[in-house]
Amino acid sequence: MRRCLQLATLAAKSDVPVLILGRTGTGKTLLARAIHNSSPRAKGPFVSFNASAMSDTLLESELFGHERGAFTGAQHVHKGRFEMADSGTMFFDEIADMSPLAQAKILRAIEYGEFERVGGEQMHRSDARIISATNCSLPERIRNDKFREDLYHRLDGLVLMIPSLRDRVEDLPSLIAVELKAGAAHAGKRINSIHPAAMEMLLSYEWPGNLRELRHTMRNVTLVCDGKTVQPGHVLFHRELAPDTRLRGTAAESAGTPEKMACPTNDVSLEAALLEHVRRVYEQCGRNQRRAAQRLAISRGRLARHLARLELK
Repeated sequence: MRRCLQLATLAAKSDVPVLILGRTGTGKTLLARAIHNSSPRAKGPFVSFNASAMSDTLLESELFGHERGAFTGAQHVHKGRFEMADSGTMFFDEIADMSPLAQAKILRAIEYGEFERVGGEQMHRSDARIISATNCSLPERIRNDKFREDLYHRLDGLVLMIPSLRDRVEDLPSLIAVELKAGAAHAGKRINSIHPAAMEMLLSYEWPGNLRELRHTMRNVTLVCDGKTVQPGHVLFHRELAPDTRLRGTAAESAGTPEKMACPTNDVSLEAALLEHVRRVYEQCGRNQRRAAQRLAISRGRLARHLARLELK
C-alpha cells in the first residue's frame, strides 16, 4: 500500500493516464480523487462516469452531449461528461464492463481530446486527464475479445494496484478507529472505545468487501451501540449470515435441540463460546482446516491457534 501511494503521488505531478486495479470496495474511486486533488488540476472538475450502468442509446449523449433538436425531447444544448471535465480529470469507473460501442466511442476522445455532440457538426475539444479503474484483468478480457487492445494501451500509462484489506492487517486498527469516529459522529453518539473481544472479532474477520464493507459494518456498529464502548454483541457481519442460511438443512439439523447446542461445560465465558463454535464448524467441515477457516471467515493461522487452545482444554 505504501508503494501504491508513492506511485500515486508521482502520478499526481503529471498528466500520464492512470489505470487503478483492485477488488471491489478497495477504494479505487477514493484514490482517483486523491490523485486529482493532489495534481495541478485540483481546481478543475473531477467527473466520474460508469458506462456499465448505462444503455448504449444514452451513452453517446451522456459522454459527448447533444445539440438542441438532436432527437425528440432535446429542447436544450446538453454538455457531456468529456466537456464538463475540461481542465480537470475524467474518471472511468469499472471500465472493463464497458460495452464494445462505449469503448469505440471513447477511444478517439481519449486519443485526440476531440469529439462531436450528438446532432452537431462542430468539433469540440476537452483537455481532461484520464484515470480509469477496474476489478478485472484487462489483458485477459483482451484475449477473450471483450476489450479493445488499442484502448487498453491508451489507458495503462501508469498502473496502480490497491491490495485487498485482508493483505493489510496491520492497517486495520487505524482504519477501524477512523470509521468508528466517523460513524459515531454521523449517529450523533459519543463512542470512544472498543471492547478487546469486539476488536478481536473485527481483526480476525477477512473483510471480503474490503473498505466499503468495513465502513458499512462500523456504521451499523455505531447504530446499535448503546454506550461509550463497542461490545461484541454490537458487531454484526452481513457476509457471515450467508453460510448460516446455506447450512440450514445440514448443520442446523445435526445440531438438534437448543440443549444439544449448549457448551459442554459450565464455562459461559465469551472465549468458551467462541472455542465451542470453532469446534462445531471444524467438525462439520470434516476436520478440514481450509474449509473451516473459510466458513468461519478467519485465516488458517488463526484457526490453528483456536484449535491449539481447544487441545489445551
